[in-house]
Amino acid sequence: MPIVPLFGHDVLRRRLADSAARGALPASILIEGRRGIGKQRLAIWLAQLLLCAGEGERPCGKCANCRYSMELVHPDLRWFFPRPRQTGADPAAQDILDDQAEAVRVRVAASGLYPPPSGSDAIFVATVRALVRFAAYSPSVARRKVIVVGDAERMVPQEGADQAANAFLKLLEEPPADTTIILTSSEPRSLLPTIRSRVVSIRVAPLPDSVVASFLKNDAVISALSELDLPSSQQDRIALAAGAPGTLLGATASGAAMATARAILAAASGPRADRIRAALTLSPAGARGGYSEVLDALTVALHDKVHEASMSGDATKSERSSRAMDLVEGAKMRASGNVNPQLVTSALIRAMSEL
Repeated sequence: MPIVPLFGHDVLRRRLADSAARGALPASILIEGRRGIGKQRLAIWLAQLLLCAGEGERPCGKCANCRYSMELVHPDLRWFFPRPRQTGADPAAQDILDDQAEAVRVRVAASGLYPPPSGSDAIFVATVRALVRFAAYSPSVARRKVIVVGDAERMVPQEGADQAANAFLKLLEEPPADTTIILTSSEPRSLLPTIRSRVVSIRVAPLPDSVVASFLKNDAVISALSELDLPSSQQDRIALAAGAPGTLLGATASGAAMATARAILAAASGPRADRIRAALTLSPAGARGGYSEVLDALTVALHDKVHEASMSGDATKSERSSRAMDLVEGAKMRASGNVNPQLVTSALIRAMSEL
Protein backbone atom coordinates (compact mmCIF):
# COMPACT_ATOMS: atom_id res chain seq x y z
CA MET A 1 0.00 0.00 0.00
CA PRO A 2 1.55 3.34 -1.01
CA ILE A 3 1.81 6.14 1.54
CA VAL A 4 -0.01 9.46 1.06
CA PRO A 5 1.31 11.52 -1.84
CA LEU A 6 3.53 14.52 -1.29
CA PHE A 7 1.53 17.75 -1.28
CA GLY A 8 3.04 21.06 -2.40
CA HIS A 9 6.70 22.13 -2.58
CA ASP A 10 6.37 22.17 -6.38
CA VAL A 11 9.07 24.77 -7.05
CA LEU A 12 11.55 23.01 -4.78
CA ARG A 13 10.72 19.66 -6.37
CA ARG A 14 11.44 21.05 -9.83
CA ARG A 15 14.78 22.41 -8.62
CA LEU A 16 15.75 19.08 -7.07
CA ALA A 17 14.67 17.13 -10.14
CA ASP A 18 16.67 19.46 -12.39
CA SER A 19 19.77 19.12 -10.19
CA ALA A 20 19.45 15.34 -10.22
CA ALA A 21 19.05 15.26 -14.01
CA ARG A 22 22.21 17.34 -14.40
CA GLY A 23 24.13 15.20 -11.93
CA ALA A 24 24.50 18.26 -9.69
CA LEU A 25 22.60 17.03 -6.64
CA PRO A 26 24.79 17.01 -3.50
CA ALA A 27 25.56 13.59 -2.06
CA SER A 28 24.74 14.68 1.52
CA ILE A 29 21.71 16.91 2.00
CA LEU A 30 19.95 18.48 4.98
CA ILE A 31 16.27 19.32 4.48
CA GLU A 32 15.29 21.76 7.21
CA GLY A 33 12.13 23.64 8.14
CA ARG A 34 9.23 23.74 10.56
CA ARG A 35 7.86 20.52 11.99
CA GLY A 36 4.92 19.17 10.04
CA ILE A 37 5.61 20.71 6.61
CA GLY A 38 6.46 17.36 5.02
CA LYS A 39 10.27 17.25 5.13
CA GLN A 40 10.54 13.49 5.56
CA ARG A 41 7.88 12.91 2.90
CA LEU A 42 9.85 15.21 0.60
CA ALA A 43 12.99 13.18 1.36
CA ILE A 44 11.15 9.96 0.44
CA TRP A 45 9.97 11.60 -2.80
CA LEU A 46 13.57 12.59 -3.60
CA ALA A 47 14.69 9.04 -2.88
CA GLN A 48 12.01 7.78 -5.27
CA LEU A 49 13.26 10.18 -7.93
CA LEU A 50 16.86 9.01 -7.51
CA LEU A 51 15.90 5.33 -7.66
CA CYS A 52 13.41 5.67 -10.54
CA ALA A 53 14.25 3.60 -13.62
CA GLY A 54 11.54 5.09 -15.85
CA GLU A 55 11.99 7.16 -18.98
CA GLY A 56 11.27 10.87 -19.25
CA GLU A 57 10.12 12.86 -16.24
CA ARG A 58 11.10 11.38 -12.90
CA PRO A 59 9.86 9.98 -10.66
CA CYS A 60 7.63 8.23 -13.15
CA GLY A 61 5.50 6.56 -10.49
CA LYS A 62 5.08 3.48 -12.68
CA CYS A 63 8.35 1.52 -12.70
CA ALA A 64 9.07 -1.17 -10.12
CA ASN A 65 11.54 1.08 -8.31
CA CYS A 66 8.90 3.80 -7.93
CA ARG A 67 6.30 1.33 -6.67
CA TYR A 68 8.73 -0.14 -4.14
CA SER A 69 9.71 3.37 -2.98
CA MET A 70 6.10 4.53 -2.57
CA GLU A 71 5.38 1.44 -0.49
CA LEU A 72 8.68 1.86 1.42
CA VAL A 73 9.81 -1.67 0.64
CA HIS A 74 12.65 -0.79 -1.73
CA PRO A 75 15.79 -2.66 -0.57
CA ASP A 76 18.01 0.27 -1.62
CA LEU A 77 16.07 2.83 0.42
CA ARG A 78 16.48 2.96 4.19
CA TRP A 79 14.55 5.35 6.41
CA PHE A 80 15.99 5.91 9.88
CA PHE A 81 14.24 7.96 12.56
CA PRO A 82 14.14 8.18 16.38
CA ARG A 83 13.25 4.96 18.14
CA PRO A 84 13.17 3.79 21.78
CA ARG A 85 16.50 2.58 23.13
CA GLN A 86 16.75 -1.19 22.86
CA THR A 87 17.27 -2.91 26.19
CA GLY A 88 20.08 -5.27 27.05
CA ALA A 89 23.51 -5.41 25.49
CA ASP A 90 24.58 -3.24 22.59
CA PRO A 91 22.34 -4.51 19.75
CA ALA A 92 23.78 -5.83 16.53
CA ALA A 93 23.49 -3.79 13.35
CA GLN A 94 21.05 -6.27 11.81
CA ASP A 95 18.81 -6.06 14.88
CA ILE A 96 18.68 -2.28 14.46
CA LEU A 97 17.94 -2.57 10.74
CA ASP A 98 15.16 -5.05 11.50
CA ASP A 99 13.71 -2.76 14.19
CA GLN A 100 13.73 0.23 11.84
CA ALA A 101 12.14 -1.83 9.08
CA GLU A 102 9.34 -2.87 11.42
CA ALA A 103 8.83 0.74 12.51
CA VAL A 104 8.60 1.76 8.85
CA ARG A 105 5.97 -0.94 8.27
CA VAL A 106 3.93 0.57 11.09
CA ARG A 107 4.13 3.98 9.43
CA VAL A 108 3.16 2.48 6.07
CA ALA A 109 0.12 0.83 7.69
CA ALA A 110 -0.87 4.34 8.79
CA SER A 111 -0.41 5.63 5.21
CA GLY A 112 2.76 7.43 6.22
CA LEU A 113 0.91 9.64 8.71
CA TYR A 114 2.44 9.76 12.18
CA PRO A 115 2.81 12.09 15.19
CA PRO A 116 6.16 13.52 16.34
CA PRO A 117 8.45 11.04 18.10
CA SER A 118 8.29 10.64 21.85
CA GLY A 119 10.66 12.78 23.86
CA SER A 120 12.55 9.63 24.92
CA ASP A 121 13.02 8.36 21.36
CA ALA A 122 16.36 9.07 19.72
CA ILE A 123 18.86 7.95 17.12
CA PHE A 124 21.32 6.09 19.32
CA VAL A 125 24.87 5.08 18.50
CA ALA A 126 23.82 1.53 17.56
CA THR A 127 21.57 3.01 14.87
CA VAL A 128 24.45 5.12 13.56
CA ARG A 129 26.59 1.99 13.27
CA ALA A 130 23.79 0.19 11.39
CA LEU A 131 23.38 3.16 9.06
CA VAL A 132 27.09 3.22 8.25
CA ARG A 133 27.03 -0.52 7.67
CA PHE A 134 24.11 -0.24 5.24
CA ALA A 135 25.96 2.47 3.31
CA ALA A 136 28.78 0.00 2.64
CA TYR A 137 26.45 -2.47 0.88
CA SER A 138 26.14 -2.55 -2.90
CA PRO A 139 22.72 -1.61 -4.34
CA SER A 140 20.39 -4.61 -4.64
CA VAL A 141 17.91 -3.49 -7.31
CA ALA A 142 18.56 0.10 -8.37
CA ARG A 143 21.76 1.74 -9.49
CA ARG A 144 22.22 3.51 -6.18
CA LYS A 145 21.14 3.59 -2.53
CA VAL A 146 19.41 6.36 -0.58
CA ILE A 147 19.52 6.81 3.19
CA VAL A 148 16.94 9.09 4.82
CA VAL A 149 17.50 10.17 8.42
CA GLY A 150 14.43 11.86 9.92
CA ASP A 151 14.66 14.16 12.95
CA ALA A 152 18.44 14.06 12.66
CA GLU A 153 18.83 16.44 15.61
CA ARG A 154 17.86 13.46 17.81
CA MET A 155 21.23 11.80 17.20
CA VAL A 156 22.59 11.16 20.68
CA PRO A 157 26.34 11.56 21.19
CA GLN A 158 27.59 8.95 23.64
CA GLU A 159 30.85 8.72 25.50
CA GLY A 160 33.08 6.04 24.04
CA ALA A 161 31.24 6.12 20.71
CA ASP A 162 33.86 8.20 18.90
CA GLN A 163 34.49 5.50 16.33
CA ALA A 164 30.85 5.37 15.22
CA ALA A 165 30.59 9.19 15.22
CA ASN A 166 33.73 9.56 13.14
CA ALA A 167 32.55 6.90 10.70
CA PHE A 168 29.26 8.77 10.24
CA LEU A 169 31.03 12.09 9.69
CA LYS A 170 33.30 10.46 7.13
CA LEU A 171 30.25 8.96 5.44
CA LEU A 172 28.62 12.40 5.19
CA GLU A 173 31.81 13.95 3.85
CA GLU A 174 32.64 11.22 1.35
CA PRO A 175 29.67 8.89 0.80
CA PRO A 176 30.08 6.02 -1.67
CA ALA A 177 29.55 7.11 -5.26
CA ASP A 178 26.33 5.09 -5.38
CA THR A 179 24.84 6.56 -2.18
CA THR A 180 22.84 9.69 -1.36
CA ILE A 181 22.24 10.68 2.28
CA ILE A 182 19.29 12.91 3.15
CA LEU A 183 18.93 14.29 6.68
CA THR A 184 15.85 16.17 7.83
CA SER A 185 15.54 18.41 10.86
CA SER A 186 13.04 20.75 12.47
CA GLU A 187 15.79 21.95 14.81
CA PRO A 188 18.87 22.36 12.59
CA ARG A 189 20.67 24.51 15.16
CA SER A 190 20.65 21.48 17.47
CA LEU A 191 22.69 19.46 15.00
CA LEU A 192 26.37 19.13 15.77
CA PRO A 193 28.46 21.70 13.86
CA THR A 194 30.55 18.83 12.50
CA ILE A 195 27.40 17.45 10.85
CA ARG A 196 26.13 20.80 9.53
CA SER A 197 29.47 21.54 7.91
CA ARG A 198 29.30 18.33 5.87
CA VAL A 199 25.84 18.72 4.32
CA VAL A 200 24.17 21.12 1.89
CA SER A 201 21.13 22.67 3.57
CA ILE A 202 17.82 23.09 1.77
CA ARG A 203 15.22 25.22 3.52
CA VAL A 204 11.59 24.14 3.07
CA ALA A 205 8.89 26.79 3.38
CA PRO A 206 5.47 26.31 5.01
CA LEU A 207 2.66 25.28 2.68
CA PRO A 208 0.03 27.75 1.44
CA ASP A 209 -3.50 27.29 2.75
CA SER A 210 -4.69 25.93 -0.61
CA VAL A 211 -2.23 23.03 -0.39
CA VAL A 212 -3.12 22.38 3.25
CA ALA A 213 -6.78 22.22 2.18
CA SER A 214 -5.92 19.62 -0.47
CA PHE A 215 -3.99 17.60 2.11
CA LEU A 216 -6.99 17.63 4.47
CA LYS A 217 -9.24 16.25 1.69
CA ASN A 218 -7.12 13.11 1.27
CA ASP A 219 -9.06 10.02 2.41
CA ALA A 220 -6.21 8.63 4.52
CA VAL A 221 -5.74 12.03 6.20
CA ILE A 222 -9.47 12.34 6.90
CA SER A 223 -9.40 8.91 8.53
CA ALA A 224 -6.28 9.68 10.61
CA LEU A 225 -7.65 13.00 11.89
CA SER A 226 -11.15 11.69 12.60
CA GLU A 227 -10.02 10.15 15.89
CA LEU A 228 -8.27 13.31 17.13
CA ASP A 229 -9.74 16.15 19.15
CA LEU A 230 -9.44 18.79 16.43
CA PRO A 231 -11.75 21.62 15.40
CA SER A 232 -14.50 20.29 13.14
CA SER A 233 -14.34 23.24 10.75
CA GLN A 234 -12.01 22.80 7.77
CA GLN A 235 -11.04 26.47 7.93
CA ASP A 236 -10.19 26.16 11.62
CA ARG A 237 -8.00 23.15 10.87
CA ILE A 238 -6.22 25.04 8.11
CA ALA A 239 -5.63 27.95 10.47
CA LEU A 240 -4.38 25.62 13.19
CA ALA A 241 -1.97 23.93 10.78
CA ALA A 242 -0.44 27.30 9.88
CA GLY A 243 1.26 25.89 6.80
CA ALA A 244 2.44 22.71 8.53
CA PRO A 245 -0.42 20.19 8.31
CA GLY A 246 1.65 17.38 9.78
CA THR A 247 1.48 19.12 13.15
CA LEU A 248 -2.22 18.30 13.29
CA LEU A 249 -1.31 14.65 13.81
CA GLY A 250 0.40 15.50 17.08
CA ALA A 251 -1.15 18.83 17.98
CA THR A 252 -3.83 17.28 20.18
CA ALA A 253 -1.28 15.97 22.64
CA SER A 254 -3.27 14.50 25.50
CA GLY A 255 -2.43 13.43 29.00
CA ALA A 256 0.60 15.08 30.57
CA ALA A 257 1.33 17.48 27.69
CA MET A 258 -2.18 18.91 27.58
CA ALA A 259 -2.39 19.05 31.38
CA THR A 260 0.88 20.99 31.47
CA ALA A 261 -0.35 23.32 28.73
CA ARG A 262 -3.54 24.11 30.62
CA ALA A 263 -1.54 24.68 33.83
CA ILE A 264 0.64 27.18 31.95
CA LEU A 265 -2.45 29.04 30.69
CA ALA A 266 -3.94 29.13 34.17
CA ALA A 267 -0.67 30.38 35.65
CA ALA A 268 -0.51 33.27 33.15
CA SER A 269 -3.58 34.79 34.80
CA GLY A 270 -2.61 33.84 38.35
CA PRO A 271 -0.20 35.15 41.00
CA ARG A 272 3.57 35.20 40.48
CA ALA A 273 4.06 32.10 42.64
CA ASP A 274 1.82 30.09 40.28
CA ARG A 275 3.81 31.27 37.27
CA ILE A 276 7.07 30.14 38.82
CA ARG A 277 5.57 26.82 39.88
CA ALA A 278 4.23 26.14 36.37
CA ALA A 279 7.62 26.80 34.79
CA LEU A 280 9.42 24.58 37.30
CA THR A 281 7.20 21.60 36.52
CA LEU A 282 9.09 21.28 33.23
CA SER A 283 12.41 19.53 32.88
CA PRO A 284 15.41 21.90 32.60
CA ALA A 285 16.92 19.55 30.00
CA GLY A 286 17.07 20.27 26.26
CA ALA A 287 13.90 21.62 24.63
CA ARG A 288 13.03 18.64 22.46
CA GLY A 289 10.42 15.93 22.28
CA GLY A 290 8.15 16.30 25.29
CA TYR A 291 8.49 20.08 25.48
CA SER A 292 7.58 20.41 21.80
CA GLU A 293 4.44 18.42 22.57
CA VAL A 294 3.59 20.85 25.39
CA LEU A 295 3.94 23.84 23.06
CA ASP A 296 1.80 22.10 20.44
CA ALA A 297 -0.80 21.43 23.12
CA LEU A 298 -0.70 25.12 24.07
CA THR A 299 -1.48 26.02 20.47
CA VAL A 300 -4.48 23.69 20.50
CA ALA A 301 -5.76 25.03 23.83
CA LEU A 302 -5.41 28.66 22.69
CA HIS A 303 -7.08 27.91 19.38
CA ASP A 304 -10.04 26.52 21.33
CA LYS A 305 -10.15 29.77 23.33
CA VAL A 306 -10.17 31.82 20.12
CA HIS A 307 -13.03 29.71 18.79
CA GLU A 308 -15.02 30.02 22.03
CA ALA A 309 -14.49 33.78 22.14
CA SER A 310 -15.54 34.14 18.51
CA MET A 311 -18.72 32.13 19.12
CA SER A 312 -19.60 34.29 22.15
CA GLY A 313 -18.71 37.56 20.42
CA ASP A 314 -15.98 38.44 22.93
CA ALA A 315 -13.59 40.27 20.60
CA THR A 316 -11.19 41.27 23.39
CA LYS A 317 -10.71 37.69 24.60
CA SER A 318 -10.33 36.48 21.02
CA GLU A 319 -7.63 39.10 20.36
CA ARG A 320 -5.73 38.21 23.55
CA SER A 321 -5.81 34.50 22.73
CA SER A 322 -4.63 35.17 19.18
CA ARG A 323 -1.73 37.26 20.46
CA ALA A 324 -0.91 34.50 22.95
CA MET A 325 -0.73 32.04 20.04
CA ASP A 326 1.85 34.32 18.42
CA LEU A 327 3.86 34.22 21.66
CA VAL A 328 3.74 30.41 21.64
CA GLU A 329 5.01 30.35 18.06
CA GLY A 330 7.91 32.52 19.20
CA ALA A 331 8.60 30.07 22.02
CA LYS A 332 8.63 27.23 19.48
CA MET A 333 11.28 29.06 17.47
CA ARG A 334 13.44 29.54 20.58
CA ALA A 335 12.87 25.92 21.61
CA SER A 336 14.33 24.73 18.30
CA GLY A 337 17.76 25.46 19.78
CA ASN A 338 19.49 23.97 22.78
CA VAL A 339 17.65 26.01 25.43
CA ASN A 340 16.23 25.48 28.91
CA PRO A 341 12.45 24.80 28.73
CA GLN A 342 11.97 26.28 32.21
CA LEU A 343 13.45 29.61 31.13
CA VAL A 344 11.52 29.67 27.85
CA THR A 345 8.27 28.86 29.66
CA SER A 346 8.89 31.44 32.36
CA ALA A 347 9.35 34.14 29.73
CA LEU A 348 6.29 32.89 27.84
CA ILE A 349 4.06 32.94 30.93
CA ARG A 350 5.25 36.45 31.83
CA ALA A 351 4.52 37.71 28.31
CA MET A 352 1.06 36.12 28.27
CA SER A 353 0.28 37.59 31.70
CA GLU A 354 0.90 41.08 30.26
CA LEU A 355 -1.64 40.69 27.46
